[in-house]
Amino acid sequence: METEELAVLVQAVAAGSLSAAARRLNLTPTIASRRLAALEERLGVRLMHRTTRSVSLTPEGETFLPHAQAMLEAEAAARASLAPVGPGVGGLLRVTAPAAFGRKVVAPIIPDLLAVNPELRIDLELTDSVVDIAAAGIDVAIRIGRLRDSTLIARRLSSNPRVLCAAPAYLARAGTPKTAEDLTRCECLVLSGTATWPFGGGNDAREVRISGRFASNSIEAIREACLGGLGLALLSRWDVVEELKSGTLVPVELDALAPQEISIWAVYPSPRLVAPKVRAFIAALERALGELST
Repeated sequence: METEELAVLVQAVAAGSLSAAARRLNLTPTIASRRLAALEERLGVRLMHRTTRSVSLTPEGETFLPHAQAMLEAEAAARASLAPVGPGVGGLLRVTAPAAFGRKVVAPIIPDLLAVNPELRIDLELTDSVVDIAAAGIDVAIRIGRLRDSTLIARRLSSNPRVLCAAPAYLARAGTPKTAEDLTRCECLVLSGTATWPFGGGNDAREVRISGRFASNSIEAIREACLGGLGLALLSRWDVVEELKSGTLVPVELDALAPQEISIWAVYPSPRLVAPKVRAFIAALERALGELST
């Protein structure tokens, strides 16, 4: 059984069409179709229903798909174990990350990562939307916050401490809140659709209702509005670490109530094999997050 044929099947399922699978594998659609047909002939069953625009698995295909994935991953692991030991990793690494985090934390690590890995290429997608990484052919996604239920594999990289903060000019004008109740009378800068901010943890967790005249779907816009003295913002510490050091933003501490802590995660499409290029990227990102926390 040819692994090239198995790859067409697996990629066609992930991408939703044979033409998309062909593009991922750098094949012509005709060759991809021939390889899938050859695989079906070897097995003596039809694996996929296919039209000009989409594909779907037959019952036999549903049964065979996990075995095809396992065979491809086993081959990759075998090749990796026989590869000569060297200073770098190679191949195309596809990464997706939240926009602000990607620009502030991920993008700065890329020059050094590419410098020590001359054979590595990186495709970085920055978006605040939750990407279907299996369908998009993504190797690793960086996500912040509570994860949705998923068949994907998640690895916690770091805590993501948040800070309630404001510009000194706003606090001089409006006063500094001391309690959760004070927040209800403040100008709060919020993500669009957000009605509460989470504080505390465990049995002491609570949601504080907030409101304000400015909202945005962009964390970066919220940060700029906060710097401009428009109000209070609840932001990740990595996003405002320099502003807090310089004093252009000031932390606001409420009596016995701290912002609820969330986590930063790396999410993979498969548990069986984490490619060396993914491990190298995650190691570099963990080092950067460690430096930010010091």
